[in-house]
Amino acid sequence: MSFELTIEPLGQTIGIEEGQTLLDAALRAGIYLPHACCHGLCATCKVQVADGEVEHGEASSFALMDFERDEGKCLACCATAQSDLVIEAEIDEDPDAENLPVQDFGGVVSRIEALTPTIKGVWIRLDAPIRFQAGQYVNLNLPGGIGSRAFSLASPPSASGEVELNIRSVPGGQGTAYVHEKLRVGERIGISGPYGRFFVKKSARMPVLFMAGGSGLSSPRSMILDLLEEGFALPITLIYGQRQRDELYYHDEFVALAAQHPNFRYVPTLSDEPAASSWAGFRGFVHEAAKTAFDNDFRGHKAYLCGPPLMIDACITALMQGRLFERDIYTEKFISAADTQQVRSPLFKAI
Repeated sequence: MSFELTIEPLGQTIGIEEGQTLLDAALRAGIYLPHACCHGLCATCKVQVADGEVEHGEASSFALMDFERDEGKCLACCATAQSDLVIEAEIDEDPDAENLPVQDFGGVVSRIEALTPTIKGVWIRLDAPIRFQAGQYVNLNLPGGIGSRAFSLASPPSASGEVELNIRSVPGGQGTAYVHEKLRVGERIGISGPYGRFFVKKSARMPVLFMAGGSGLSSPRSMILDLLEEGFALPITLIYGQRQRDELYYHDEFVALAAQHPNFRYVPTLSDEPAASSWAGFRGFVHEAAKTAFDNDFRGHKAYLCGPPLMIDACITALMQGRLFERDIYTEKFISAADTQQVRSPLFKAI
C-alpha cells in the first residue's frame, strides 16, 4: 500500500510506501528535511501534520512531548503514514545544495587498509556511480541483523565509481567490530545515500578553514580534494589533530598537496606525542593549533568542524573568541543514543 505525502511550503507531492518514514520518502525524492540523529532522539526533524494520520514509531517522549503529539506534530525520522498526508516543515533553501535524491547502491569491497591502529580505510567499487557533494555521508548496510551505520565519504565526488570510507573501531560497537574483524575484500555490500548538508559554501567566495580530529578527517579530505581539483583559488587551511604520530593518517598526502598548491596550508598537531620523539610539528589540541596559526583572528573565513563532540565544542569557543560567529561555522556530528547524554552547545545544530 502506498500513500501521497504533500510537503509544505513547497507544495510538492510525493509517494510514500507503507512502513516508510516521512524523512526517507522525502530524501529519496530529493527533498531535504532538517534532521540529525535519525533515531527519534534529537527533535531536529519535527514537523507539523496538517492533514492525515501518522504512526509515531520510536520517537522519544523527550524529543516529542505528549502535548506535541496532541497538536499534530511528529518526528519525520520515525513517523510513518497511515493515510495520505500533508505536513508543514521548516525548509531553508541553500544555494550550494544540489538536493540529490537518496538511492541504494550495491558494490564489492575492493580494498581494506589499516590507516592507523584504530582506523581502517574501506574502498567499495560500486555497480553504478553515486553522485554526491564532497562532505556528505552514506549508510553502510551490514549483514547479520546489524543494520546500517553512517560514515562520511573520504573520496572526492570525481571518484564516484569507487568510494572510500574511513571507519574507526568503537569499543563495544557491533558495526565497527564487523568492519574491523570480519569484512573481507571481495565481499558484496550495500550503501545508501548521499545524506547530509555538510558541504563547502562555495557561493560565499570566502577562505576556508577545516578543523578535524580522529576519523573526522574523512569529510574534510573529500572537500579539500574537490576544491583543489576544481581550481578553488582562495586560501584553504586544514588543522588536523590526533594523539600520536602513528594515528596521523594521510599526513604525507597533505604535505604533498601543500607543496603543490600555494593556497593550501596543512597544520597537523599531536596532543599526546612522547616528548622524546622526533615530531617537530605543533603539540597540543586542534583549537590551540588554530589559535596559533591564525594569531587568534578568524575573521573572513568559513569554518568546517568535524570530530569528537568535545573537540568541536572547544573549536567553536576558540573561533568565537577569534571573532568568527555562528553564521560562518558549520559542524558535522553523528548522533547516537549515547551522544544525546552529552552536553551540546545550544547555539549550533549538527548538519
